[in-house]
Amino acid sequence: MFKKGKARNLEEKLTIPRQDRRPLNYVPDPENVRKGTDRRGMQALEGDGADQPDVDSLRLLSLRYVADFEVTIFPQDKKNKKRHAKKARAEDISSTGLLVRAEAAEWDHYEIGQELHVHFQIPPGTMPEGFENSVKTMVTVVRKFMRTEAGTEQPMVAFQFVKPLTEYFKRKRWGYSIYAASTMLLACALLIVLMRVPSVIYFQFDFYLYLYSLIAAAFLITRYLFGALYREVPVNPDFTPGVSIIIPCFNEEKWIHRTIMSCMNQDYPVDKLEVIVVDDCSTDGSASKIQEVIDMIHTRAERYVTKERLSFHVLPQNGGKREALVAGVKRTKHDLVVFVDSDSFLEPTAIKHLVQPFQDPRMGGVAGRTEVENKFTNFYTKMQTVRYYIAFRIMKAAESYFDSVTCLSGPLSCYRKDLVLQHSDAWLTQRFLGHPATFGDDRSMTNFILKTHRTGYQDSAICSTIVPSDRKVFLKQQMRWKRSWLRESLRAGSFIWKKEPFMALFFYIGLIVPIAAPIIVLYNLVYAPLRHGIFPGTFLLGLLMMAMLMSLAHLFFKRSKLWLFGVVFCVFYELVLLWQMPVAWVTFWKSTWGTRETPQDIEAKQKKEARKTRRRRVHDKSVSK
Repeated sequence: MFKKGKARNLEEKLTIPRQDRRPLNYVPDPENVRKGTDRRGMQALEGDGADQPDVDSLRLLSLRYVADFEVTIFPQDKKNKKRHAKKARAEDISSTGLLVRAEAAEWDHYEIGQELHVHFQIPPGTMPEGFENSVKTMVTVVRKFMRTEAGTEQPMVAFQFVKPLTEYFKRKRWGYSIYAASTMLLACALLIVLMRVPSVIYFQFDFYLYLYSLIAAAFLITRYLFGALYREVPVNPDFTPGVSIIIPCFNEEKWIHRTIMSCMNQDYPVDKLEVIVVDDCSTDGSASKIQEVIDMIHTRAERYVTKERLSFHVLPQNGGKREALVAGVKRTKHDLVVFVDSDSFLEPTAIKHLVQPFQDPRMGGVAGRTEVENKFTNFYTKMQTVRYYIAFRIMKAAESYFDSVTCLSGPLSCYRKDLVLQHSDAWLTQRFLGHPATFGDDRSMTNFILKTHRTGYQDSAICSTIVPSDRKVFLKQQMRWKRSWLRESLRAGSFIWKKEPFMALFFYIGLIVPIAAPIIVLYNLVYAPLRHGIFPGTFLLGLLMMAMLMSLAHLFFKRSKLWLFGVVFCVFYELVLLWQMPVAWVTFWKSTWGTRETPQDIEAKQKKEARKTRRRRVHDKSVSK
């Protein structure tokens, strides 16, 4: 994503995978020097009846994460368990094992093959979402060695879990989460339906209010219903079309190296994948950082034909994100183009999953699933974690059921190259009410594609992105999104009726409900209590049930302790974000980002400064008189 603006310097809390000695360890080896199967993953799956486990399962089992937490180690003898307990510090952890820094005095007591008990708490952010729990399990000592650190010898001990953590949590934690969430989801849905009965009974007394109530409830329930019915296109191993990844960059020095590495490190044929980085005249050190990463890849992974598959281009002048994307597309050699934001990181199998819907020649564009990378940083990122997941796994999945996804999101989306080029001129010169459309590029391109083709969503094509952790930046981003949503929804409304009838109805209701929401909230929480003395208990209960649907759906799919932040997000939305909508009504033609120095932002800033100067001069003249 383009630069999110200046904010206070927050330290993002990220899950950090342990770097592999091979920079492109998931890329199929054209020389067959190494095999793609991971040793630790295969060992963990032995005896589980998995003859040919998939790459995703192996990766979850084998990927190691940098760790730093206390581990308590006990002998098998229960009588002497507490008396002989040892303390160690975790160095890294995976689903299959644990590496610890042991005390020098205790190192000789560990023997290869020895079975022990370990207790530890995995801190939030150390491993993927859902693993932030306590663990009490058996391990086997598989390795012990000395590591030199700052001139001193540090004893290290490697343990292998008797059962992988995925299996441990499935039995100890995740199973209960799924049962509880599914039961409560059903209860919430039924309660929402029952609460609409008064809307039918009192329909005659307030036609518009109760009509809105029925429509809003039906809209929400059907979204979750079709989201549950959604099934992605399975991977056809024989379908590997040529793909060109375009990464537009502007002042993203901090994250661009991870983005490039994740795009290159794909489990996809080397002769079918290229990556093109386009810098939009960054003013920080992005360009030099990009060149540094590219040089490293070319040097250390030359046998993966990286010099032919990875290139870098700098625009002659700052033209905006759309200019950077189109410039990249014009340099591509494959028929499918993938747009990836410069602060988004792809999973190794993302491209393989993302291209599958294009087996249908009528498919024009496909979105992948975007998750939050810095989810555990603070209150704002935790809220966005739940919101992002529901927006993709439920909302986009429901639209994909009808092959009509209305926004192929910027972090990860794929298009047919000929369609992008066909609409590139109109996309670059798009104006709305006389103002240039400088943001909402993903929704805008989606509208061009959706008008003539199908659009889809692949849930297993996963990327993660850095979301705003600063309040001001977050609010400005949300305002920008609301403006682009209004603008592009009005465009889509002119042709969406030609699509599948239920989807068209789905779309128009989804347009009306958010626009009217501020009026409905004011009526129920302010006007009705003051005018009629009615406590809005039913309305508040309805809001709670809708919030619970979001939280419980996240708990059901992710089994994460962050699920309660779905309720928090809904409360925050009603108190703060909802009231951005009326502002967006009267300013949705504005072309300023608010979080990035576009030409329109600079022009708006200059006009603001000019107004301040004029007022200052008028004030000075009045004082002098």
